[in-house]
Amino acid sequence: THLANADDRGDDTTRQQLECLAAVRPDSSIAVSIANSAGILAWPASHGDAVRPGIMLYGVSPMLNETGLQRGLRPVMTLQSELISIRPCKKGDAVGYGGSWVCPEDMPVGVVAMGYGDGYPRHAPSGTPVLLNGRRAALVGRVSMDMICVDLRGQPNAAVGDSVILWGDGLPAEEIAEYATTIAYALFCGVTSRVKKETIDG
Repeated sequence: THLANADDRGDDTTRQQLECLAAVRPDSSIAVSIANSAGILAWPASHGDAVRPGIMLYGVSPMLNETGLQRGLRPVMTLQSELISIRPCKKGDAVGYGGSWVCPEDMPVGVVAMGYGDGYPRHAPSGTPVLLNGRRAALVGRVSMDMICVDLRGQPNAAVGDSVILWGDGLPAEEIAEYATTIAYALFCGVTSRVKKETIDG
């Protein structure tokens, strides 16, 4: 069986499930495994004989309105790219498909080699943060297949080739998922095969 609502401490479903399990388990010698990541973190009574951690193995909290960092978890996956162009834009210039974002003033706009073809969420809105050389910058305009644009105001030293983190160390996947009205699970599962994978030991 599986805990359906363990991520919401205010919901009574988990307690009811645990009571139901206790009632139908005739012999305590029968091994029980019911605890998912949320059960492990929030419902000690669910631990049974074995637990089944999932999303927490990636350093992400399954709990509502909480990040893995708040639980002492460390992200084990970082989605990273680089700045491939910097464009000086004028006040009133439209950025991205549909021209949905308009420059409020003369400003530099950076182009990052990352799009929904790589698994970055297409519905991430303007304002979604990225980390550029360890400092936050905001996405502007729509996510395209191969690129996103970011606001470089406040990033005077930005240069082509600079590292850009889309989520991971320093930028929780849970936060990006919230901006994109999805969940961190979907972000991780959505990274496509064209993204180069690197494994770092330790």
